[in-house]
Amino acid sequence: CLYNYVEMARVTGTPINFLLNRGQMVKVTSQLLRKAREQGYVMPTQKSQGSDDKYEGATVLDPLCGYYDKPIATLDFASLYPSIMMAHNLCYCTLVRPDQAVRMDQAQMTRTPSGCFFVKSQQRKGLLPMILEELLAARKRAKKAMAEAEDPLTQSVLNGRQLALKISANSVYGFTGATNGHLPCLEISSSVTAFGREMIEHTKNMVEAEYTVEKGHKHNAQVIYGDTDSVMVKFGTDSIEEAMNLGQEIGRASCRERV
Repeated sequence: CLYNYVEMARVTGTPINFLLNRGQMVKVTSQLLRKAREQGYVMPTQKSQGSDDKYEGATVLDPLCGYYDKPIATLDFASLYPSIMMAHNLCYCTLVRPDQAVRMDQAQMTRTPSGCFFVKSQQRKGLLPMILEELLAARKRAKKAMAEAEDPLTQSVLNGRQLALKISANSVYGFTGATNGHLPCLEISSSVTAFGREMIEHTKNMVEAEYTVEKGHKHNAQVIYGDTDSVMVKFGTDSIEEAMNLGQEIGRASCRERV
C-alpha cells in the first residue's frame, strides 16, 4: 500500500494525507493546476454546487442471454475515454460556445455527436489531452520497466506507479462530469460518452456485416453483448485459438479505419 500511495502522490502532485482523507477530484485538480501553470493558464475557483443537469451515458447493448458452449471473443478498447479526449482535443480551454462557433471556420473545429464544438489541436492543444498523453505514455514506460525488472521490490514500486497512472487517466473523464465537483463541464463528458456510443455501435455493425458466410467466413458472427468500451462476439468456431485470431484481426481492421 505504501508503494502505491507514494507513486500516486508523485503522479498527481498531491500530499499522501490527501490520498488517504480526500476523494479522487483533488488529484485531477492538482494535475490541472500543475499543467495550467506550465502553459500560462489561470484556473477559475468555483464553489461546489449540486445540479440536476444530466447527460446520456455509455451504450449497453442488449445481451443475448443463454448458455454458450463456443468461445466468446471480447474486444476491448484500450483506455477508451482518455483516447477519445486526446483524439478530439476535448478540454475546458478548447470548448467553443455556440455563439462563437457560428463565426469561426468550421475546418478548425470538431463537432461532437452531442452537438458541442471544440477547436482542433492544430489551433490550440487542450490541457486535459496533454495530461492524458503524459499519463498514458508514463504508464507504458512503467509497464515495460516492470516486465524487465528482476528485483521484487522494484517490480512492486513499478506496479504501484502504473496503477496510479491508470487510475489517474481514467478519472479525468469523471471529473468533468461531476456536477457537484470542482470544475464540471458537461459539454466534455457528454461528448466523450457520445463518441463512445458511436464507436461501440460501429464495431457491432462492422463485425456482423463483415464476418458472415457470404463474405467467405465459416459462420455468421454475432455480437451477444456490449458495455461502455467492449463488445463480446460469438464467431461460431469451436476453436479458442481461432476465435482469438479473429478478434485480433478485427482489432487491426478497426485501427486501420481510425488511421
